[in-house]
Amino acid sequence: MATTRPDTGGMADVSAAFDRIRANIERVIEGKPEVVRLALIALMAEGHLLIEDVPGVGKTMLAKAMARSIDCSVRRIQFTPDLLPSDVTGVNVYNQERGDFEFKPGAIFANIVLGDEINRASPKTQSAMLESMEEHQVTMDGVTHQLAVPFMVIATQNPIEHEGTYPLPEAQRDRFMLQLSIGYPTREAEIDILNTHGRASTLYDIEPVADAPTMATMIEACRTVHVAESLKRYIVDLCRATRDHGDLALGASPRAALALLRAARAAAAADGRDYVVPDDVKSLVVPVLAHRLILAPEAQMVGRDTSDVLGDLLEFVPIPIRGRGQG
Repeated sequence: MATTRPDTGGMADVSAAFDRIRANIERVIEGKPEVVRLALIALMAEGHLLIEDVPGVGKTMLAKAMARSIDCSVRRIQFTPDLLPSDVTGVNVYNQERGDFEFKPGAIFANIVLGDEINRASPKTQSAMLESMEEHQVTMDGVTHQLAVPFMVIATQNPIEHEGTYPLPEAQRDRFMLQLSIGYPTREAEIDILNTHGRASTLYDIEPVADAPTMATMIEACRTVHVAESLKRYIVDLCRATRDHGDLALGASPRAALALLRAARAAAAADGRDYVVPDDVKSLVVPVLAHRLILAPEAQMVGRDTSDVLGDLLEFVPIPIRGRGQG
């Protein structure tokens, strides 16, 4: 039976909406188009985003600009050592008038949740987010509460301050579809930042250019993007190669392969295509896989990182000959 694909007009609408949101965010985030693109791909692929970088490069600004560009519910959680799990997920409170307990939703009940300095919270509070991020639900006293669509956690952390922090465990990092580093801007972009943000932040000048139903439609469209069997094998071969590489103590899991598949579908839809090509996969290998891998001690001693290893594997693992492919 032939594979049914959405019409290209539908994907053109998805691409147009993607470009509107990206252009809106880039009014605030100067000179980082690829970072903005990847952040929106994570949203369309129903993934979560971890932004790790030094202070002052725009981690929180990027998250806020994304939230303001989409007319949906947004909550911010400032992670601190005294933050409780119930502050994140919610709590059952006794209602004297009704004579029973009622659920008071926590900050996780929003379309976009901004978690600032996530590594400052205790491991118990960090783990409270695991079910919400993976299952899109919260279970309290045996009752399951569904989260909204779209739902995305954008977490930030500072890699240079370790005093009073709790490093994210591997299980928690694996819940994030992509990890990004914004990096310092170019000289010209930094001058533009001084010109545009020198008097007042442009963050509050931008208006929403999409809403929650639009995002839900875009997410649904991504699920229908065709991935050839040859490309699925390519994704699996890349992930399996990380498990056998001598420079890695821990390779990519099957969850990582699923994340790469979903992100590639979103990247294709963002470009207006109803099918994935090898370049969609290759461009996402590092942001999707690098933070899930653990270097072997010998590789750390010679100064290699997981991005270097993935670069080697991209050269080594054969690319499917036909991008569109026949399953």
